[in-house]
Amino acid sequence: MKEAVQSVTMWKPGAGSRSSVSPAAVTAVSCLLVTGMLVLSVGQPGSGDPVEPGAAATSGKVFSAYFRKLTRERRAISPPPRKRSPRAGGASLPGGPFIAVKTTGRYHRQRLELLLDTWISRNMQQTFVFTDGEDEELRKRMGDHLINTNCSAAHNRQALSCKMALEYDTFINSAKKWFCHVDDDNYVNVGSLLKLLSQFSHSQDVYLGRPSLERPIEATEKLGTAEMKQVSFWFATGGAGFCLSRGLALKMKPWASEGSFMATADHIRLPDDCTVGYIVEALLGVRLLRSALFHSPWRTWGWCQTYTTR
Repeated sequence: MKEAVQSVTMWKPGAGSRSSVSPAAVTAVSCLLVTGMLVLSVGQPGSGDPVEPGAAATSGKVFSAYFRKLTRERRAISPPPRKRSPRAGGASLPGGPFIAVKTTGRYHRQRLELLLDTWISRNMQQTFVFTDGEDEELRKRMGDHLINTNCSAAHNRQALSCKMALEYDTFINSAKKWFCHVDDDNYVNVGSLLKLLSQFSHSQDVYLGRPSLERPIEATEKLGTAEMKQVSFWFATGGAGFCLSRGLALKMKPWASEGSFMATADHIRLPDDCTVGYIVEALLGVRLLRSALFHSPWRTWGWCQTYTTR
């Protein structure tokens, strides 16, 4: 565009050439090139002398030919139009995922504000923050996407399971196809997440994540007042994040919905992410699909040291 405008404003007839355009006609025509569209406005000659009809017609033909040439040259130097990439807000995945961020009051300033200034603010429509207390400043920024669970602020099995139960119920009551849980110290590349989820069907049984242990975890089930049973299963650590398809999440309802999740966690005496793995693997028989795209803080720090120094 810049080169085309300069061509209009700096164009002059070649030295020694004889132009059939009268000075009056040149003065009478002003040329504007606006957003690729040529606009010609014809005014009165500044000299006050009348313009002969023949001269005006010749002038129009010369200018028409010149601007047709200018348009062709402009098209030749213009780069091809860029294709718009899908926005990170879920345009490439119908309905988008339901992203639940677990936090606590003491981390609202230390962690959440940074997330709100980065990935959450660009994906607010599908992101919900679950905390344990009211915060007026966060409420102004997030509206009803900030959910006060009224759970305890303690970091124990009961408090963690309380928040997970609310995350699960909120997702089930939504129209989202995928439930993804992360902690408040996770940075989520939503574009990569959408690409990963697009490889699966939300109607099938899909449990995506990454374990923090090198072996299945063992738990003790209460079968009665005195009878116990040992079970082992894999679970995706909540610190790395995990995702559940809606089809699988619906099958979890007998052990997870409307407060049942906390009872299940008490049943095996394990925290929230372990309880999800127990329901999915031990009770429903669905295996965890591991993905290296989820990064756990419990794994070795060598990966971070290697890649942050390159």
